[in-house]
Amino acid sequence: MAERRIPWLAILPPLIFAALAGLFLGGMYRDDPDALPSTLVGRPAPGIELTAVGARPPFDGSVLADGQVKIVNFWASWCAPCRVEHPQLMALADEGFPIYGINYKDDSSKALAFLAELGDPYVAVGADRVGRVAIDWGVYGVPETFVIDGDGNVMLRFAGPVTESILEKRIRPAIAAASRAQQPDQ
Repeated sequence: MAERRIPWLAILPPLIFAALAGLFLGGMYRDDPDALPSTLVGRPAPGIELTAVGARPPFDGSVLADGQVKIVNFWASWCAPCRVEHPQLMALADEGFPIYGINYKDDSSKALAFLAELGDPYVAVGADRVGRVAIDWGVYGVPETFVIDGDGNVMLRFAGPVTESILEKRIRPAIAAASRAQQPDQ
């Protein structure tokens, strides 16, 4: 009786399937499967060139490395999730925490109306009319929030609306870590 051999091409589909299944399984069990990756975390924040929103002067990149931990928040008046996160930003601002706003691809009059209606949590606001700053920061869409340490390094990037849960579980711990890193060794 002749020996029966399995052709090597018959083994290839199950091997490919097993490799793909392993990749998908690994993705399901990473630290935060919902988090969008960012190459900026741990690196200096990109430069900022913004235009004014109404009569308000825009901020520039020099404030990012002023020695103070801060938040940079990309938002727009046409963004429904930006309305959802706004109370959390107002709460941080009421605590005296500095938040800098980057108004993304928006009309200045609508942006100012948004802030007049819901409150203004921002120390300063600048407009990114064409989206170039957002591209440099790796923004997928608004809202996106970045925690920046006093040296101007990105400590956290959060894509999506900052809810109460996200504020407590992600944003505040990143602020605390950035603050600890700023304190000199005692």
